[in-house]
Amino acid sequence: MGIRTWIEGWPVYRQLTGTDPLGRGAAARSPRSARLTPRTDTADAVFRSICPYCAVGCGQRVYVSEGRVTQIEGDPDSPISRGRLCPKGAASKSLVTSPLRQQRVLYRRPYATEWEELDLATAMDMIADRVIAARDATWEDVDDQGRPLHRTLGIAALGGATLDNEENYLIKKLFTAMGAIQIENQARI
Repeated sequence: MGIRTWIEGWPVYRQLTGTDPLGRGAAARSPRSARLTPRTDTADAVFRSICPYCAVGCGQRVYVSEGRVTQIEGDPDSPISRGRLCPKGAASKSLVTSPLRQQRVLYRRPYATEWEELDLATAMDMIADRVIAARDATWEDVDDQGRPLHRTLGIAALGGATLDNEENYLIKKLFTAMGAIQIENQARI
């Protein structure tokens, strides 16, 4: 490759000598970039979704090819985010496609050194039994003067920022109905 060929292939040279002085069109294209296609072109379907990370509710477009998520981008039709996503939202594809994502219920018995797999129904039953036992063991019906309390201090909740407003609302209602008064959310702290 001669020096002249190298200089003519240089984008700055094409920008200064061609018809694209701002470098926004043909001057910025290389043979490699001309062959590139968007990752979204190969999608079989596009689904609309909401970013799971905070309560803002930014719109997302989820591109699926052969039953697998291939790309997640901001939804330009969303009145909330107008196609933009924060860094966490832009990286939300890894939330569903990461090979490190746990997809089974793992349980480590007290004093055990190894994890064991449980089916979901068994794990849910164990959680429900423990919540009921903790509530029963710490229930306060009245205080020392006989005033009604109807509460438990043995259960507390700390919600996460990956939940949306509706999920946080339902969790607040659930824990309040169980008598818990120590209910907080990470997004507010």
